[in-house]
Amino acid sequence: MTIALPTYGPVTQSVPELTPVTEVQKAAILKAPRTSTAHQDLLAAMPCMHQIQMGGTGAAALPAAPRILAWNLERCLFPQASADLAQAHGADVLLLSEMDLGMARTGQRNTTAEMAQALGMSYAYGIEFFEMGLGSPTELEFCTDKTNSLGWHGNAILSKSPLTLVAMLRLDDHGHWFASDFGADPMQPRIGGRMALLAEVPTEAGPICVVSTHLESNSGPAHRAAQMARLRAAIDSFAPNMPVVIGGDLNTGNHCPPDFDWQQESLFHETENLGYSWQATPAGMTTRPSLITRFPDRTMKLDWFAHRGLSHANSALIPALDPKGQPLSDHDAIIAQFCRA
Repeated sequence: MTIALPTYGPVTQSVPELTPVTEVQKAAILKAPRTSTAHQDLLAAMPCMHQIQMGGTGAAALPAAPRILAWNLERCLFPQASADLAQAHGADVLLLSEMDLGMARTGQRNTTAEMAQALGMSYAYGIEFFEMGLGSPTELEFCTDKTNSLGWHGNAILSKSPLTLVAMLRLDDHGHWFASDFGADPMQPRIGGRMALLAEVPTEAGPICVVSTHLESNSGPAHRAAQMARLRAAIDSFAPNMPVVIGGDLNTGNHCPPDFDWQQESLFHETENLGYSWQATPAGMTTRPSLITRFPDRTMKLDWFAHRGLSHANSALIPALDPKGQPLSDHDAIIAQFCRA
């Protein structure tokens, strides 16, 4: 299926609190036909999907060679332990995905704000999905309530420095997790889609652009390549001629049977052709069994850095385990140090 990506650009409206979804909007979601057109209309009418929540206390300029960590935290069941792991590895900037806000499975917490407070960092948060359901059967075991207080799940950027400029780019709007054309679960409708957060952060050597993103798993390489092309174009407009670090779960190899080979993805070569390097990504697969994903049927390399205008050093894969060996996520974290080339 050929999918038209959105024609609109990044949004920059920052707020201290996102606008909750109303009961009227929830009823409209449940009554709506499961089509891409209906999803686009519902998405457009929800203010929270076009806002960036800002908070935290980060105030100092980053060092000239900041350590940047990218991590899919799989809902973020354990904000404090996750913050402790990032701090133990000296992370100056965190590029996070799958962060809950007001979900019963994570105690209705603002997981991003809790991590930022624990680390003394500033943060930006954007919604990937508004979820009507409580989650998978495994996630139901963690639910503290029968409903979600807010129902949000998204991406975040945390930084020891202020975030001097932010934007959010929606990478699709057609409803991969809503429309029946894509096999969406009718019992757990979601509004939203994959997205990226972009931020300018000051360092002692000058500003850099950092990007937290999450590409589509319920698709193939061609769609992910189109999402990556959309993101690169937005970066060129947001931060022209500025050094850039992109980090996140690119879902490389998903829906590429039979071997889930990430090397089938065209986005790597296409991004390199525009001056980016993937060399800061540490070697090794990045997924593991977790409390939610207990028996994965494959080990995959999903998490990557792409950078431009910077050199890198000290790349590492960080096991997503607390001091007692309990998994914090089904993804390990990746970290690297970046400085101007």
